[in-house]
Amino acid sequence: MKLITLVAKVDKEKCTGCKTCAKVCPTVAIEIVDRKAVINEELCRGCGNCNQRCPVYAVTMEKLEKPYKVSVAVEDVPYEKIDELCKKALLNPEQIICYCTATRAEEVAAAVLKGAKSPEELSQLTGVRTGCKVECIQPMLRLLEAHGVTPVPPEGGYQWYGRTPTIWDIPEEVKKKYSSRGFYFDEDIKLLNKVKDTRKEEK
Repeated sequence: MKLITLVAKVDKEKCTGCKTCAKVCPTVAIEIVDRKAVINEELCRGCGNCNQRCPVYAVTMEKLEKPYKVSVAVEDVPYEKIDELCKKALLNPEQIICYCTATRAEEVAAAVLKGAKSPEELSQLTGVRTGCKVECIQPMLRLLEAHGVTPVPPEGGYQWYGRTPTIWDIPEEVKKKYSSRGFYFDEDIKLLNKVKDTRKEEK
């Protein structure tokens, strides 16, 4: 769960409408209207990305009077479906995929199974990718793609990284080429498959 304690506020006098804040918002909570940034406070998750990157210091972070949590209940989705989706994405359901918010693959998988179709929706629902905003895009994309969804980066945004290869994607010719140099790709894959498939009752 992610406890939301802050919300972004824009000083319209300082704002120049440069769109930087809108480009870096992981929940697409900001749009430019009449050359001024407007924040949808219902979508803002208080991550501070806009505040940290505003070139004219027009965005401040203010404490919410009533902090609230965002999360998707894993219990709302049959766990076998969550397990199946995580396996397909080569993730263990209990694996933490966002260290900043301590969000596990099972919660993001539940959000995908309930209809989320983009990293931005997943961030809105679970809080994932509202910390460093870098590492967890990969497992998010893997879960979406494993469910048959091909998300498209928001228009004009640049805080959105594409899929990078995993060890399972390494071509056989590359494995063969480097196997004599101390790389043990197949052994690593066996170990990672074991980690991926391990469940609580088996520990």
